[in-house]
Amino acid sequence: MTKTITFNELRRIKDSLPDGSMHRIADELNITVQTVRNYFGGNNYEFGKNCGLHIEPGPDGGIVVLDNTTIYDMAMKILEEANA
Repeated sequence: MTKTITFNELRRIKDSLPDGSMHRIADELNITVQTVRNYFGGNNYEFGKNCGLHIEPGPDGGIVVLDNTTIYDMAMKILEEANA
């Protein structure tokens, strides 16, 4: 399932995650931490892969289309746990 959000919103989600969340997501999905970072706007593809993140210029940092929301969904779950 795809999801469309702004780049700045994606970065706000990343910045709101508790310490260790990137490693937790990577471990649970059996992917590298750099791949998770790339999902949130990083661009180190030597150690991580592209996760279906498409950015187009626009307001609020641009429009981001997430082809796969698995990492996004896990991040939102972690934020809900942290706020509970």
